[in-house]
Amino acid sequence: MRSKEQTLAMRKKYLGLSLSLAYNEPLKIVRGKGQYLYDEKGREYLDCVNNISHVGHCHPAVIQAAHEQNQLLNTNTRYLHDNIIELAEKLTAKLPKPLSVCHFVNSGSEANELALRMAATVTGNNNTIVLDHAYHGNTSSLISISPYKFNGRGGTGKPDHVEVITVPDMFRGEFNNLQTAGSQYAQKVQDAVKNQERGSIFIAESMLGCGGQVLLPDGFLQESFEYVRAAGGICISDEIQVGLGRVGTHYWGFELQNIIPDIFTIGKPLGNGHPIAAVVTTTEIANTFNNGMEYFNSFGGNPVSSAIGLSVLNVIEQ
Repeated sequence: MRSKEQTLAMRKKYLGLSLSLAYNEPLKIVRGKGQYLYDEKGREYLDCVNNISHVGHCHPAVIQAAHEQNQLLNTNTRYLHDNIIELAEKLTAKLPKPLSVCHFVNSGSEANELALRMAATVTGNNNTIVLDHAYHGNTSSLISISPYKFNGRGGTGKPDHVEVITVPDMFRGEFNNLQTAGSQYAQKVQDAVKNQERGSIFIAESMLGCGGQVLLPDGFLQESFEYVRAAGGICISDEIQVGLGRVGTHYWGFELQNIIPDIFTIGKPLGNGHPIAAVVTTTEIANTFNNGMEYFNSFGGNPVSSAIGLSVLNVIEQ
């Protein structure tokens, strides 16, 4: 095995320097099990940072599901296969009824990118409302709606088609009255809807990730959704980071706000480290998106990914 110093030197030589590392003194992690990570010297670390391995590193049931399906078949979704159907059935069974049609992809960025395309097909424009400090993915269109990126180092600032809403922070924000803050912050969404004039796409995490693990005030998303929909807009809940029970009391973060989004995205936790993500929407929106342009994804929802997703859902249930 290469030394940590050798690995670091080769990384700098062969990988883009924009690919960041955690910690001033980088860790070389060679193994993971459950909630622990191990470096090249065998030192054990309690992993309080990783936001991908939802049911633990190298969960035996997930590994077994991947192994068994890899021995049988892995191919694209142009063929009939039961795994993708069973995953869609199990996933939608955990969602409120209007959210009933799945599109599977490989990453959270792909999921949010597809969600934006769907929403723009419905609204007829790309007017977008986002929360400050939000990060929704690494494609060009997602960087353009992510203040965490476009207002950061190397960013080029807010595009004209984007309205940025102040973070609805009950502790450090402009409004902090428990009874009124949700409505007061939602009024800022209403103002943004009016500024954009035509139907807007409102995309927000159900609980803010890069914005600081902020629990949204009661009523904020509920009232914001009402304002957006009244003007012909579409509401997207980004649960790439917080879905699948991570908010503790509910399976989905949007349930904390007593809402149902028009489009819903789930990513990292669904594959426990394997690249799989999903977009779930209503039949009406899915049918509108089916406008003659084929949607195809070589690996989204392939038999192996679907088997892994099913295993993760089973582990969470257990």
